[in-house]
Amino acid sequence: MHSPKELRLGYNNQTMAVKPDSLVYMDHSATTAVSPEVLSAMQPHFSLSYGNPSSIYTLGQQGRQAVDESRERVAKALGARMGEIVFTSGGTESDNAALMGAAIALQDTGRHIITSSVEHHAVINSAHLLERLGFTVTYLPVDRYGRVDPNTVEAAITSETTVISIMLANNETGTIQPVAETARRVKAKASELKRTIVMHTDAVQAPGMLDVNVQHLGVDLLSLSAHKFNGPKGVGVLYIRRNTPFVPILVGGAQERDRRAGTENVAGIVGMSVALETAVRNQALNAAHCQTLRDRLTSSFQERLNGVHLNGHPTERLPNNVNCSFEGIEGEAILLGLDLAGIAASSGSACTAGSLEPSHVLLATGQQHDLARGSLRLTVGATNTEKEVDYVIETVVELVNRLRTMASAPISPTGAERGQQHERPV
Repeated sequence: MHSPKELRLGYNNQTMAVKPDSLVYMDHSATTAVSPEVLSAMQPHFSLSYGNPSSIYTLGQQGRQAVDESRERVAKALGARMGEIVFTSGGTESDNAALMGAAIALQDTGRHIITSSVEHHAVINSAHLLERLGFTVTYLPVDRYGRVDPNTVEAAITSETTVISIMLANNETGTIQPVAETARRVKAKASELKRTIVMHTDAVQAPGMLDVNVQHLGVDLLSLSAHKFNGPKGVGVLYIRRNTPFVPILVGGAQERDRRAGTENVAGIVGMSVALETAVRNQALNAAHCQTLRDRLTSSFQERLNGVHLNGHPTERLPNNVNCSFEGIEGEAILLGLDLAGIAASSGSACTAGSLEPSHVLLATGQQHDLARGSLRLTVGATNTEKEVDYVIETVVELVNRLRTMASAPISPTGAERGQQHERPV
């Protein structure tokens, strides 16, 4: 019986890379570990400064001060005003509130919503709910890389359009959308039509990897979730630009300036503000580190395996995202093999992990069902190392070859899709 330090991945008596001493975590798009700095900032608010921030006595006002200081940090990180920051329970609530809050607020001027076919289900299912309430929704197509053309967005705008939601970066493929250009087109069209059209972006995957300054993006609404950038679970942000029409979808008390009822999660808010501040400050360094690891993974898979398809845009993608489909195998089989080898990965969105259906994102790009089922998403983080990446490469290559041998499936000679080779990320 081997100890963890001695454990090797073998096949037909071949010895592969040595397994690292601990879990190799490559699913940072699903969630991230709370950093020591964030945890330290949160701890006093669990047992010492535990007052309700709506209370007028000193203990409560300590909580109020912590929330206000956190709001200031978040606003600064996003290039926003303090009054434009609303704290929520996470990305899902922020997306729901953005679409429904703006759509309902503007329903007397129009009832047409525009979004894309590759959005997170928090946006897509909000749109479905609005359809049941009598709104009309246009789900825009994407190209083979999963990108939405700003021209297509502009062309879809009608005299009834009130809300447009296009994500900043896709949570599955990592494809980055031209949100700033789209927002510019939307505002110009709204001015031409002399009407209000609200632009929202789901930026949940972006902090620490991309610019999330709302002035640079030009959006009216922006959603974030703390646990995607080393903050705690259960807390998020909805940025609402000043004078943007909005009605709350959670009602009750007067918290968050009447935009989101419910006692504030003080510890979570404090932790998120520190995490976001750190992510924005270290963005350039972390993105460069992750891109190096990402490209090492991608190039190795393409060089050492046949029938590999890189999903998403070859260059306009998150620096930490690798999403590949492997001909002839199921993604679930790869994940099980990786788990046994001490590697945490996914086949797509963590929110749809229990679904048997292939990714709606990959299908929207025109990928066939069988190939979409063979996808693997690896998302690296600041703490990942080249040693870990090399171990993952060896493990994936061995697993894919073994699974293909078992299935005896015919494999195309290259990773080309429909006869055209994807470019390698740079």
